[in-house]
Amino acid sequence: MASNNDPEPDMDAEAGHHGGVQSVDRALLVLEILARDGHAGVSDIAEEMGIHKSTVSRLMGALVTREMVQQNSERGKYRLGFGVLRLADAIPGRLSLVREARSILESLADEFKETVNLAVLRSNYAVNLDQAMGPSTLAMYDWVGSLTPLHATSSGKVLLAALTTDERIRVLKETGLPARTPRTITSRSKLEAQLLDVARDGYAVTREEFEIGLTSMAVPVYNHLGAVIGAVSISGPSFRFDPETAPGLLEALKQAGLQISARMGYR
Repeated sequence: MASNNDPEPDMDAEAGHHGGVQSVDRALLVLEILARDGHAGVSDIAEEMGIHKSTVSRLMGALVTREMVQQNSERGKYRLGFGVLRLADAIPGRLSLVREARSILESLADEFKETVNLAVLRSNYAVNLDQAMGPSTLAMYDWVGSLTPLHATSSGKVLLAALTTDERIRVLKETGLPARTPRTITSRSKLEAQLLDVARDGYAVTREEFEIGLTSMAVPVYNHLGAVIGAVSISGPSFRFDPETAPGLLEALKQAGLQISARMGYR
């Protein structure tokens, strides 16, 4: 039996706590409905959520106050507001591409036993930010921090293909198309034709264009706006590595690119 000095449970506070959690959950569901449908009225939302229209109206009032939603004055329906954009804009600056990609790079390298790199476009070059090594003793070169030419690498071609025509003209005018090996593409028209294929197919392959004996394949990484912000590549010795015929490799590489993209906010 409790003594008179023992504190009694605050039932009102407990009820308020659960009610508050329920309200938060409902408010988030409202935002998800509006994100999915574009706009919706109180009756539509109440019917989908299985709650009374007066409850939805109170939720909408609170969300409007916080600018999470806004109401169309003509039709009375609601849509997402600018407050959501402010929250969304704060996310990309806090995301680290290297951190978000690391485990995915390691998984890919472990599965296919080759070297996987993450690259971005910097100062007209593909810069390798991170690398996961396959267990092969032949894959020992550390590419992290290396600047590689866009026209002669699979990552570079993915990044080039994502540029506008004007941007690509500027970059190639400044860098030229120097031959790294006898297999490097130095014809502008031939390169442009290949970049069209890259954009269409969603991946690029280079065979001994950057270095004799090295073959690689790359796919794009997207940000929350759908813009290409990087490329994931897998490479290995040409005598035993053919990425277009290796079972499951292309699909796995594309999935890796999409998984990293999703972590960067891409949908």
